[in-house]
Amino acid sequence: MNTRRIEITQEQLARQRAFMERVSGLNARRDTRPLALVDTYGCQQNEADSEKLRGMLKVMGYDMTSDEYAADVIVINTCAVRQHAEQRVLGNVGALSHTKKAKPSQIICLCGCMMQEAGMADRIKTSYPHVRVVFGPHELWRFPEFLLCQLEGGRRVFETSPSDGCVTEGLPSERDSAVKAWLPVMYGCNNFCSYCIVPYVRGRERSRRAEDVLAEAEGLVRAGYRDITLLGQNVNSYGKDLPDGVDFSDLIAKINDIPGDFLIRFMTSHPKDAGEKLFSTMAKCEKCARHIHLPFQSGSDRVLSAMNRRYTREDYLALVRSARAHMPDVVLTSDVIVGFPGETEAEFEETMSLVEEVRFDALFTFIFSPRAGTPAASMPDPFTRADKQRRFDRLVELQTRISEEKHRAYVGSSVRVLVDGQEDGVLTARTSGGRLVRLRGDQSLIGTFQTVRITGSNTWALSGELI
Repeated sequence: MNTRRIEITQEQLARQRAFMERVSGLNARRDTRPLALVDTYGCQQNEADSEKLRGMLKVMGYDMTSDEYAADVIVINTCAVRQHAEQRVLGNVGALSHTKKAKPSQIICLCGCMMQEAGMADRIKTSYPHVRVVFGPHELWRFPEFLLCQLEGGRRVFETSPSDGCVTEGLPSERDSAVKAWLPVMYGCNNFCSYCIVPYVRGRERSRRAEDVLAEAEGLVRAGYRDITLLGQNVNSYGKDLPDGVDFSDLIAKINDIPGDFLIRFMTSHPKDAGEKLFSTMAKCEKCARHIHLPFQSGSDRVLSAMNRRYTREDYLALVRSARAHMPDVVLTSDVIVGFPGETEAEFEETMSLVEEVRFDALFTFIFSPRAGTPAASMPDPFTRADKQRRFDRLVELQTRISEEKHRAYVGSSVRVLVDGQEDGVLTARTSGGRLVRLRGDQSLIGTFQTVRITGSNTWALSGELI
């Protein structure tokens, strides 16, 4: 695997901009503006990548559509973290043979993490002949080149060579929201958790320069964004590969100093890189949301070691105590894997007891999904899917009870929220801790901070009224 950090130069980007101009020129000759569809699977980083794909498509003269039969270009941005997501992608890609048949000029592209998996590109090449372009995350910046190749009648494109990844600045973005924005600050991961495919498909950790992140953040604030989420596969190891000594806590403080009324969020944190400085900085920065997503994955030290997580149960609990000491009102959410190979009933009970002790506001729970090429995929596992489902159901039941109790405690209080959207005629808003609040009000409130009295709750959301 290539071990060099690659910075995409302005000359290389200028070449892609020239390709964009050529595609735009071809589309300008059409009687109607062509349409494009970008479908995204997976994490927030994939969402941010899709914003760049849509940004490039807009520059190239495309309008967006959600109708796969109307689309002239379809881009599916894929996820490799769990098997279920892969099966959904392949099923949907197979179904696109019908749209291609109905519209022979349609260009179907696959990109993202799944395409970087060993053998996947060959599988697509052989079994899905209607797919014309395949590329991994490291080649996203070359999308205009790949699209022009197809428009000019070129061969199918397959660009998935192994790479430690690159850093690209200056690509256009087309964001879904006018209120909330994703802001990637780093890419890749060096942790090699034994169950995780991400380091193999996303490459090594590489941080954007602080001045580039700050310039983008300032632009977002000027444009009216009020909720900015800093993204990274392991966001709090930001800066370890840079020479200027700015770490993730320093970056939060610098963004906090930008004038304006907005919230700073971030995800996802690895416990081995979280600590006193991060929690202290969060507490001191008034714009930093009082929420940390800190995946623990298992409450058993043996399982954590087998996962290569590099912390213990007690290490994790000490972090929780520290975070709450600095921010008594902090909202804690986490990820947990049920049924890791060899996990015993007693080890699962250790996970249950950790959840009881910490009392997370919400949990994202998953049954172990083997990923080919990772160490965990070949570990012996005597337990059945039924065993794992039974444990999973117990964990969900426990967390549902805790979430209901946590939300019920909000009733009668007044909280500051950011109104960020509308669903079925009801406004949606988020607290600093990321809790969803539904309330009645005029659509003109979207994008503003309001004070709300909480009047009701359930497992997943709060209801309130404007004060």
